Amino acid sequence: MRWDRVFEDLEGQLASEWEAERAALDAESERLRISRLDLRSRLRMLCSAGAPAVLTLAGVHRLPVRLVALGADWVAASDVVSDGPRVATSIRIIPLHAVRGIAVDHGMLLTSLEEQSEQSAALRERMTLGFVLRDLARRRATVRVSTADGEELHGTIDRAGADHLDLAQHEPGSARLASAVSGFLIVPLDAVVAVQTAGDHMP
Repeated sequence: MRWDRVFEDLEGQLASEWEAERAALDAESERLRISRLDLRSRLRMLCSAGAPAVLTLAGVHRLPVRLVALGADWVAASDVVSDGPRVATSIRIIPLHAVRGIAVDHGMLLTSLEEQSEQSAALRERMTLGFVLRDLARRRATVRVSTADGEELHGTIDRAGADHLDLAQHEPGSARLASAVSGFLIVPLDAVVAVQTAGDHMP
């Protein structure tokens, strides 16, 4: 009977050691997996969940938004603009280089760490910022361009080059008519922290 107890104790100790070793290996494996995660992977999960977030952008812009789409070098976020009885959804295209921080609740923070299925990136994830800006130019969409210096520029994007855009400046809400344009501005894309437009202009 005594030996039975000894063997039971030994088996219990061995099972505990195995369990502890397996837990340590699992923890190490998870740490290794997380060490390989990049920001885009986490943003992809947050966008697919439509996560509410507060984005801190260059120039100390803080935007409460909902993350909705991820591109090659940009993220799209929506916010709700109230205009009397009407409520309109506005889309902001935000270059990833302008993002300084992303505040989300703890549940979404953990969600962003989850493993994703191995599949080819969606077509939208291959679209560059320049591609999106050229589409807005083609549509003659009225935009508000926020810069890292804190400027808010209103107008229509006439064209988008490899690293800059041409903005025909006019009053918010007005169409780009020759008589309404107050000036033209070349804006380097490095200076852009957000381009805001109506939700139906999202490609």
